[in-house]
Amino acid sequence: MPEDVKRCVLAYSGGLDTSCILAWLIEQGWEVICYMANVGQEEDWETARQKALGVGAKKVYIEDLRDEFIHDTVLPAAKCNAIYENVYLLGTSLARPIIARRQIQIAEKENCIAVSHGCTGKGNDQVRFELAYYALKPDIEVIAPWRLPVFFDRFAGRTDLLNYAAEKGIPVTQTTKKPWSMDENIVHCSYEAGILEDPSLAPPADMWTLTVDPKDAPDEEEELAVHFEKGNPCKLECKDGVFSDVVKIFHQLNTIARRNGVGRIDIVENRFSGLKSRGCYETPGLTILRSAHMDLEGLTMEREVRALRDQFVTFNLSKILYNGQYFSPCTRMLLAANDVSQEVVNGVVKLAVYKGNVSVRGRKSDTARLYDEKLASMDELGGFDPTWTSGFIQIESIRLRNSDEGKYWL
Repeated sequence: MPEDVKRCVLAYSGGLDTSCILAWLIEQGWEVICYMANVGQEEDWETARQKALGVGAKKVYIEDLRDEFIHDTVLPAAKCNAIYENVYLLGTSLARPIIARRQIQIAEKENCIAVSHGCTGKGNDQVRFELAYYALKPDIEVIAPWRLPVFFDRFAGRTDLLNYAAEKGIPVTQTTKKPWSMDENIVHCSYEAGILEDPSLAPPADMWTLTVDPKDAPDEEEELAVHFEKGNPCKLECKDGVFSDVVKIFHQLNTIARRNGVGRIDIVENRFSGLKSRGCYETPGLTILRSAHMDLEGLTMEREVRALRDQFVTFNLSKILYNGQYFSPCTRMLLAANDVSQEVVNGVVKLAVYKGNVSVRGRKSDTARLYDEKLASMDELGGFDPTWTSGFIQIESIRLRNSDEGKYWL
């Protein structure tokens, strides 16, 4: 690369924003390589490639990251039941580290001094991408146009972008049929902004793209069984066959959940910046997988180990994923701790899905040594001496008897 050439890698979607950013970067003297990550979204990849080249990109990378995505972030998250604010399964958050990592790898391969993205200045994704960039390549320069006055003063809104696109000859497909923002990958699809910014309004029925409306799902429940080994799914039995490859298992769980209307939520969440935002999400296959995994943990895991894992690993890893800090020492520590907790999580969970719901119908494990059917039975003592409980209750009552707490409750 000649010394006077500035080269950067742009995370490119093919839409209006990143196409205009591509043209603007070139206008600023950058030689731009466009990068598109296939994480399971529906996209006309060749059309997007030709569009980027037509605008002026020197090269276009289209990277298939679907298997890497499932192996590196989706399954580890499922293995610790990761969830943000007790409801969001982190579909967008899980994809960002994988996308950012490949962007940095391309930057190094192409001797680029900078990377760029089209994230807005209010959202979470700018944080997720940039923290990943700096963790992986601390000396990288990051160009975030929507945070640069020279850019956002010039492009105050969509009209300015459309005028710029016309000026630069950038083809644009403009529609007002779906006035909201979408982000799709193999795990989920998210919907936000536009008409969804009024949290009192129900999402339009035609907004959802991944799952059938639960009321239109089949009138008969569909049964399946998920097998686990050390917390990882290793086999799926369902009416479509038996699947043992973990990527195929995940794809098939998606298929089952989508046709049965499983995985829709509508929430108001707290962004990392402190702003609240309303989001609607479809997370079909992961919803089933998480339900099955949590149930098997109930049978196999020791009580205090599970409580510590929930408080320490699940909560913190979920926050780390949401806040874009995946490439950190904390993540490796948390994942390692979770692996220890999962050594006994082996067995099979039988489930049924029906019109948006997931029900557990039974579970079995050869490592569920803490569950003793005779000891737990109400019909026989099974080696349990009821007199033990008297002393247990007396000891537990000491602090309550001596605290005078009772007078506040009577």
